[in-house]
Amino acid sequence: MTTSSRQALAELSKDYNFEAAHRLPNVPPGHQCGQMHGHSYRISVHVAGEIGETSGWAIDFGDISAVVKPVVTELDHSCLNDIPGLANPTSELLSQWLWHRLKADLPQLVAVTVRETESSSCVFRGPVE
Repeated sequence: MTTSSRQALAELSKDYNFEAAHRLPNVPPGHQCGQMHGHSYRISVHVAGEIGETSGWAIDFGDISAVVKPVVTELDHSCLNDIPGLANPTSELLSQWLWHRLKADLPQLVAVTVRETESSSCVFRGPVE
């Protein structure tokens, strides 16, 4: 159905939620984020690919979940500081950590968004190459 010989590119995102506690050890003394506190995190995993001529999709959402859900289970109801690689679990470093955990098994990954509140989020698009 495309007008050229190249297939159409689509970007999909799938959202996941988890609850976790953390504290930020490198903030200035007295900063509120230096105290242990929790968030209802929402992450969005963004993948992109060509739309299959027969399937009509770039990737099955179930295939995304098969990779992401075990990682979310590891994070859910945990103290992020206790997870290897997350000693300073800022939104930026958490989104980067998620990227590295997911990319090998989800090569179509183009971005990870971490939302720690309704109004605050970070998008990580992978290492600059």
